[in-house]
Amino acid sequence: MTTASPAAGSLGRGGPSALLRNRTVIGKLLPFAVFAAVLVPLALTRWSGSTAWPDALTVDLSGPLGGASDWIIDNRDHHPLFLYFFGHISNAVVLSVRGVYLLLLAVGWAGVTAAAGLIAWRVAGVRLALATAVAFALCGGLGMWVPTMQTLALMVVAVTASVVLGALLGLAAGLSDRLYRMTRPLLDTMQVLPAFAYLLPVVLIFGIGVPAAVLATVVYAAPPMARLTALGLREADSGVMEAVSSLGATARQRLLTARLPLARKRLLLGLNQTIMMALSMAVIASVIGAGGLGDRVYQALASVDVGAALAAGLPIVLLAVVLDRTTNAAGSGLDRTDQPRFRTGWRGWSLVALGVALVAVAGRLADRLEWPSGGTVAIAEPVNRVVDWMTDHLYSGVPVIGGTADWAGHFTTWVLDPLRGGLQALPWWTLLLVVAALALLIGTWQTALTAVLAMAAIGVLGVWKPSLDTLSQVLAAVAVTLVIGFAAGIAAARSSRVEALLRPVLDVFQTLPQFVYLIPVVALFGVGRAPAVAAAVVYALPAVVRITTQGLRQVDPAALESARSLGATGGQQLRQVQLPLAAPALRLALNQGVVLVLAVVIIGGLVGGGALGYDVVFGLAQGDLATGLVAGAAIVCLGLMLDRVTQPTKRRKGA
Repeated sequence: MTTASPAAGSLGRGGPSALLRNRTVIGKLLPFAVFAAVLVPLALTRWSGSTAWPDALTVDLSGPLGGASDWIIDNRDHHPLFLYFFGHISNAVVLSVRGVYLLLLAVGWAGVTAAAGLIAWRVAGVRLALATAVAFALCGGLGMWVPTMQTLALMVVAVTASVVLGALLGLAAGLSDRLYRMTRPLLDTMQVLPAFAYLLPVVLIFGIGVPAAVLATVVYAAPPMARLTALGLREADSGVMEAVSSLGATARQRLLTARLPLARKRLLLGLNQTIMMALSMAVIASVIGAGGLGDRVYQALASVDVGAALAAGLPIVLLAVVLDRTTNAAGSGLDRTDQPRFRTGWRGWSLVALGVALVAVAGRLADRLEWPSGGTVAIAEPVNRVVDWMTDHLYSGVPVIGGTADWAGHFTTWVLDPLRGGLQALPWWTLLLVVAALALLIGTWQTALTAVLAMAAIGVLGVWKPSLDTLSQVLAAVAVTLVIGFAAGIAAARSSRVEALLRPVLDVFQTLPQFVYLIPVVALFGVGRAPAVAAAVVYALPAVVRITTQGLRQVDPAALESARSLGATGGQQLRQVQLPLAAPALRLALNQGVVLVLAVVIIGGLVGGGALGYDVVFGLAQGDLATGLVAGAAIVCLGLMLDRVTQPTKRRKGA
């Protein structure tokens, strides 16, 4: 019924509110315009002849960082700081990982598989228990049982340390506004700083081996636990807290009996995200001696053996999917009361312990602790044949549409080159003004100041030009990710069948190590900036699709019913009701897309992306602390700036 379309369309326009928003925008930008009118003439007078960042405003950190690197190398064998602090940490990590690994080997493949299946049964039921058992059996069937146990042992220790550290930081931030403001930039830096950038200082202190790999993983995986712990504590129901306080409970009692129980779901979500991020570090950690599946992937890729890399990468995916489903089920099952009594409480855990003990003892008595050598399947050769076929038939010479190499060349010529050239042609002070204006439009003056300072820090570090090159690749990758991700997310939100079809694909994309699909990307697109963008899109796409789907599905059903009653079509409901109401989720998808694309900048440097990614890799390979850390710090500044211009910040009351 088309006569109702104007009424339905008015749902998204909101006349007076739009006028109010326009006034707010004008009120924000008017003081900024006055400030720019004063600054621009001064900049033109002082730096009129160059668009690049002035050399007079740069600081050379190569001397201090080189001196710090030399001091660490000269003193790590005899200085008390290394002998009595870092040395004890290193020994504790080695003993912990070795103890967990020996325990897994002692239990045997049947005992480990039974333990994983029974824990999943205790948490979520029979279906997930069977899926978990099959996943662990597939790890053995691929011939990767021992490397899987090595990775699992390292992950157990790393995740435990990450959860403890993250929970302590989150506890402090959740109970104190001052500590929350202090820890936020620390967590931002830990999460955005590329892993390769802090591998070098970790290796300098702890050397090549398991301790460096575990501690690098902890730095990367602890922030989600800290953030979600703080969020859960700060979101505690004020009514419940007032009721507990009125009963005379102390601060410690309020925390243990009210805040933490109310934050259980957030804590389990933090555990879930910590596990996923720790597993995503498995391959990168192998560069510094982690061993296990990551080392198998890395060695296979070094010899350009995609099949062997996939055979080692699939167990990482299986572990990630199983642990993801188990922790999600634990979170969703907290409030359920329909579970059988024998599965709940101490009864369920007693059955789990008894079952694992019986299977482990039976395996030891039968001398079947190791995975049977005859029960493996080799997939490397078939996979390599598929990759060869794709390279031979899709790389070039495809009728009408051209080959993937042609697509990469066109994308570089028509998108990446103009974008990079445009950014580098703009005067540096113009970019600062643009960043300030964008941040101010969606945030506050504090947000704009943070974004401008982050961008200016890039120039001060002396990496202005390569940073703009990296920024052009990030912007292009984010644009492609959003176009594909929003389209797929809308389709999944409107059709449960599409969502069910996309879910396993997204699981594989999100958990498969970036190194595994790096070789197929290069085989299809060649070496250069285009394959770096393609790798970033593949990595960031799952999060954008999931957040978009969830945001659209959580739109108030009453608003949709109201639109339908006015005769709005499906397209009108999407454009004028669902998308406007899901705007916060869409902005979050944009923000996460930016962060995840930045996380692959270093990987892009390995396949010809150049710029900051190459500098970080070069610094690690050559032991050049200054080059690696400066480039890594510039990536952090880019991430901080892009975060502030893509994530709205509400003005505090009374401000």
